[in-house]
Amino acid sequence: MKISLLFLYGSIGSLFLVAGCSQKSPQSGPQTTPPQPRTAIFRVDAATAASIKGTIHYTGAKPAPKRIDMSEDPACFEANHGKRVFEESLLIGHGNTLANAFVYIEKGLEGKNFAVPQTPVVIDQRGCWFHPRVIGLQTNQPFQVVNSDPITHNIHPMAHLNREWNHSQGPGDSPLNRKFAKPEIMIPVKCNIHSWMHAYIGVLDHPYFAVSKEDGAFDIPNLPPGTYTLAVWHEKLGTLEQQITINPGQNAVVDFTYKGK
Repeated sequence: MKISLLFLYGSIGSLFLVAGCSQKSPQSGPQTTPPQPRTAIFRVDAATAASIKGTIHYTGAKPAPKRIDMSEDPACFEANHGKRVFEESLLIGHGNTLANAFVYIEKGLEGKNFAVPQTPVVIDQRGCWFHPRVIGLQTNQPFQVVNSDPITHNIHPMAHLNREWNHSQGPGDSPLNRKFAKPEIMIPVKCNIHSWMHAYIGVLDHPYFAVSKEDGAFDIPNLPPGTYTLAVWHEKLGTLEQQITINPGQNAVVDFTYKGK
């Protein structure tokens, strides 16, 4: 009897052992993530590429030039060779043309993805000014800050949609390299050391923008045909818009006129 019970217990233990070994163990190998599809880059058909050119005008009385007092920093006075320096927020040229207006496609390019240029857009601190005063670049395009003065400066882009940052740059320091990840019109820039230093940055997710020159002219080339909202921004005069339809191969001319305040 004892032998039979021992045989029975041994048989039951063997069944449990076999049952336990027959269970499937969970997979512990590396989990693979399916590859994500690449975003298609939109490329303009050279046979249908169009362009927009135009001039920014100003009507009304020209404000009296406002002189900038740089005496608080003698080095800035010397950097300008003792010349009188005037405020540049409203630069009106011959024929009442307007410089430093930022012109861009505001609507009409939705759903299109464009290649990001790898050439940096550079802003220079020279003569205790930001040069140029108004710039544009694409999202994630390299942005470089240079200090050509023998003076310490500070660049402070006061972004709302992008990350705000603030960095000092001494004479001979290496260029600062940054990027802006989100479209934003416009990002004001100041120097916390020299209160008269200002600039503005327009960030877009496409390459269709321009800054008007001293003669008020701007040029936006290689544009796909379509219907767009074309906007122009100026730091003192605000924003103007026009709805335009560009036909294949058309070289459209669009002018804007600001009325003096």
